[in-house]
Amino acid sequence: MENMKQALIEAGKNMLGRGLTVETWGNISLRDPQTGYIYLTPSGMNYSLLTEEDVVVFDAAGHHMEGGRRPTIEKDMHLGILANRPDVNAVIHTHPVYSQVFAVLGMPIPAIIDESAQVFGGDVPVAKYGLPGSRELADHVIQALGRENNACLMANHGAVCLGATMEMAFKCCAVLEMTAQIYQMCLQIGTPNLIEAEQIAVMKSLAQNYFNHK
Repeated sequence: MENMKQALIEAGKNMLGRGLTVETWGNISLRDPQTGYIYLTPSGMNYSLLTEEDVVVFDAAGHHMEGGRRPTIEKDMHLGILANRPDVNAVIHTHPVYSQVFAVLGMPIPAIIDESAQVFGGDVPVAKYGLPGSRELADHVIQALGRENNACLMANHGAVCLGATMEMAFKCCAVLEMTAQIYQMCLQIGTPNLIEAEQIAVMKSLAQNYFNHK
């Protein structure tokens, strides 16, 4: 359990250090595939100061198991995503600048570069707006992610990225923000060339079956 808590703490520092959020915004969850326990960042705390005692733990049914802090306000969103996605063990909710531009515009981000084609396999959709911490927002995000999407934007809010591991979830975060920045720059200059759907499908398959070393 301590290793999972420490992994979550390091992820929080990593998210802040990479500029994927500011101050105490954003939140992270990590599921232990052995026990099904879900580890959540606490609400409103400085990521650089978190200790193992601050991590909040729930079981797969959503029962509080450990931790005296209030869990992130987006607890229901994290628990709902993980319940809907058995292939996912890490969920990172970020507030990245370039991705948020498109979240505010309500514009999906297309797979305009090879990296995003391989990681996302298509457009990154936009979840409808809901108030922070609301069941409505959780449902919108779960619907936007569906059974296959590794990321979605949250209208006027931020982004959510998923992974079978925390490393893979952070890869999604990095590729999403890079793609968003490139897409914004392209739109300022002209009309971006899109990669054909058949080519995107091939690259996604390569990423899953050839580049993915297990």
